[in-house]
Amino acid sequence: QVQLVESGGGEVQPGGSLTLSCAASGTISSIYAMGWYRQAPGKQRELVATRTTGGDTNYADSVKGRFTISRDIAKNTVYLQMNSLRPEDTAVYYCNADRLRTTEWSPGRTVWGQGTQVTVSA
Repeated sequence: QVQLVESGGGEVQPGGSLTLSCAASGTISSIYAMGWYRQAPGKQRELVATRTTGGDTNYADSVKGRFTISRDIAKNTVYLQMNSLRPEDTAVYYCNADRLRTTEWSPGRTVWGQGTQVTVSA
């Protein structure tokens, strides 16, 4: 059973920083990309940032220059360093693993974490 476990959420004042971590556990052969999405109350889930095994990154325009995504391939872990946080960054942040394979021959699938709350408030 593969699962993603997030940590690092919490409450911070505007302008502050937080680092989210997400570790994938279970039988894993490879993961094409890992990333973060977020969902604010009343809104759809949206991309925050993703990073492929090859190092390609994709950021939402709203977080460029403030957030940095990194991965530890060997540990199947992804991080999101969030700086200069704004109230509009408040959301539940979900970790995502794209095209995760449990063996070399298995089809890739998408796995989601349970989510971690980030609240930016004065």
